[in-house]
Amino acid sequence: MNAAPVTIACVGLPGSGKSTIGRQLARRLDWRFFDSDVVLERRIGCSIREFFEREGEAAFRDLEQEVISELTQNGACVLSTGGGVLLRQTNRDNLHQRCQTVYLHSAPEEVFRRLRNDKNRPLLQVADPLARLKELYAARDPLYREAARFVVETGRPSVSTLVSTILMQLELAGVLPANN
Repeated sequence: MNAAPVTIACVGLPGSGKSTIGRQLARRLDWRFFDSDVVLERRIGCSIREFFEREGEAAFRDLEQEVISELTQNGACVLSTGGGVLLRQTNRDNLHQRCQTVYLHSAPEEVFRRLRNDKNRPLLQVADPLARLKELYAARDPLYREAARFVVETGRPSVSTLVSTILMQLELAGVLPANN
């Protein structure tokens, strides 16, 4: 078993359940929970969408990299990341080396079903959001897999079932003691 405090990071497409599952996972473990997007919004003083529109994606990714570097050094916590966090090699390296990273794998069609009415996701404010999700998936799936130590299919199981699946994988890998 790992003696050092562990950070569990959830990665995946926008809408794959990272925040919801991460929050419940932290609650089950009685650990702190951080959502990198919420931390970023507090830091910049506006929504990510507003910042994206005003400053552009590159400026956003620079700030995101700083936040991920900080949050991946917190030990005994659960971290949910933004969907595009793994676009930068530094973030992939930090998440893979410093965390037990869980890729919440969702098909683009499943994510579209969940997000079709969500207007707060800047990368999905396009004429054909499903086509955009398919593009994001094609580009990002290999990156998520590069950083991840575990892959969990989200599909349609309940949040509770997904959290139990993640805990079981972490226990079987010796990352967590049994019976969490």
